[in-house]
Amino acid sequence: PSCKVFFAKDPLKIVRAQGQYMFDEKGEKYLDCINNVAHVGHSHPYVIKAATKQMELLNTNSRFLHDNLVQYAQRLTATLPEKLSVCYFVNSGSEANDLALRLARQYHGHQDVITLENAYHGHVTSLIDISPYKFNQLGKDSKKEFVHVAPSPDIYRGKYREDHPDPASAYAEEVKKIIEETQKNGRKIAAFIAESMQSCGGQVIPPVGYFQKVAEYVHAAGGVFIADEVQVGFGRVGKHFWAFQLQGEDFVPDIVTMGKPIGNGHPMSCVVTTREIAESFGASGLEYFNTFGGNPVSCAIGLAVLEVIEKEDLQGNATRQKEKHPLVGDIRGVGLFVGVDLVKDQQKRTPATAEALHLIYKLKEHQILLSADGPHRNILKFKPPMCFTMEDARHVVETIDALLTEMEEATGMKTENNASTNAQCKRKTTEGSSQSEGANESIGHMNGAACRQENGLYSKKRSVPSKRIRT
Repeated sequence: PSCKVFFAKDPLKIVRAQGQYMFDEKGEKYLDCINNVAHVGHSHPYVIKAATKQMELLNTNSRFLHDNLVQYAQRLTATLPEKLSVCYFVNSGSEANDLALRLARQYHGHQDVITLENAYHGHVTSLIDISPYKFNQLGKDSKKEFVHVAPSPDIYRGKYREDHPDPASAYAEEVKKIIEETQKNGRKIAAFIAESMQSCGGQVIPPVGYFQKVAEYVHAAGGVFIADEVQVGFGRVGKHFWAFQLQGEDFVPDIVTMGKPIGNGHPMSCVVTTREIAESFGASGLEYFNTFGGNPVSCAIGLAVLEVIEKEDLQGNATRQKEKHPLVGDIRGVGLFVGVDLVKDQQKRTPATAEALHLIYKLKEHQILLSADGPHRNILKFKPPMCFTMEDARHVVETIDALLTEMEEATGMKTENNASTNAQCKRKTTEGSSQSEGANESIGHMNGAACRQENGLYSKKRSVPSKRIRT
């Protein structure tokens, strides 16, 4: 009874998939906007070939030497800042984050963890403890005393919004206050953990500079910074291979965790950290061993995924798709990681939860698979396979546009087109920009609630008014 499926009222039975498409038992084809796990596309032949070839030869644990393990570690760390040089291979994002906590706690012997509102880091006990997205469902007394929750750096719905002169510093100061209060109570911070861009929390992109300031405060308290890239890594953001790089070159986390897309659906994941932290972990005297982590088949698959991302320019594809979805409410996203905040009232920012659910089911009828999430379940989450094309994007946008029109007409809601706000829109649509690249990518959604540009997704002949669901 605790297990759920997509579209519970009318669930789908999927029997095969290829690229960005899934097929049910009747042969009906659905465009997949959900599966960020099938990173380079469902059933990718190059990945399958690499897996099959290695399985025909050997699969064993990492107590034996094998070239695949070394070669994959070299290829993976080459995508990261130099100091992130030691890999621990495990089997899932949850295993990766659990191990990251162990590394952090061993480093200076501290125990407490700072997490973010609405965060989700995995399903094992240690991670449910630091995932407000989950433990808040258990009641007000469910938070453990060693867990401290900082405000989500959400400049659309959060405590400090787009009109604040420096939201990055303001949100970081909230973390500093938590650290000071914790120390007054005789406790010590082991780690600050955050998804580089919150997914379950509502596709939240932290303001540029936030991670740098938080890391400064956390390091001063003897803790480490863990960047959770389980959902958003491996080129999904487009111009950078890792989402934490959106913060700028001067930010390097102490530990990076990854999973989901790493094996294109094969169960593997990784923790990458500094040699200093790894040596501290080894000095505990407790041996670390993972039976399946780093096995030859997993590493062969991991290598194949990296090669496909490079050969098929999937990271470039994510960049070309960036900010190409002129929908409703606040639009925030980078590359092929986009959230659309549906609201009933633009000024009050009232979450349109029922409307989001209705839209999801209507899209399914049009054979487009999309999900809604966030604390109010009103955020449309776009995180498709990286082979998603401009034609796919055009199809999704046009379908959503038509469905929103139907919803507005059926309910008597009016459509507005605020030309004055459109003129203020700062979202980047060309390679050139006067704003810094990192800042532009991260704050491009500030005026997104009213920004509806012509950007190639609609034909020139078609008029596309701004859609608003209003009370």
